[in-house]
Amino acid sequence: MSSMPLHLMKHPEPLVVARLDPGAEPDWDWQQGPFASLSRTPHETSVVCLAQDVPDGVTVEGPFIGVEVAGPLAFDAVGVMAEILNPLVAVNISVLAFATYDTDWVLVPEGDAAVAVEVWRRAGLIVTPTVLTGRRDS
Repeated sequence: MSSMPLHLMKHPEPLVVARLDPGAEPDWDWQQGPFASLSRTPHETSVVCLAQDVPDGVTVEGPFIGVEVAGPLAFDAVGVMAEILNPLVAVNISVLAFATYDTDWVLVPEGDAAVAVEVWRRAGLIVTPTVLTGRRDS
């Protein structure tokens, strides 16, 4: 890592992780919001998307708050996730971690988000809020 403090951007939209059967395709519009992801293994299909978009009856975990590392990050950057995760381990906050081509993301349980932000700030990270980026059907 560089000597510059790591900058995290906290998105306000609640996200969930949905579990589908192996090879299944989501039958809803899951690609909205600040972060959306579809992952497949031989045992499951997982979808990360806005909580409001998942139909009733789908197995989900969450809600989570998405936290984006200001990027782009170099592929040879070392220690980014450790810098994010180590302060949270000390206060027993579990997260889900994701990488995209340009940056890293963590999903923090919504009920732990305020504590996570405070812990990161005490550890010297910069944490800023972002504006709503997803569709809001209210």
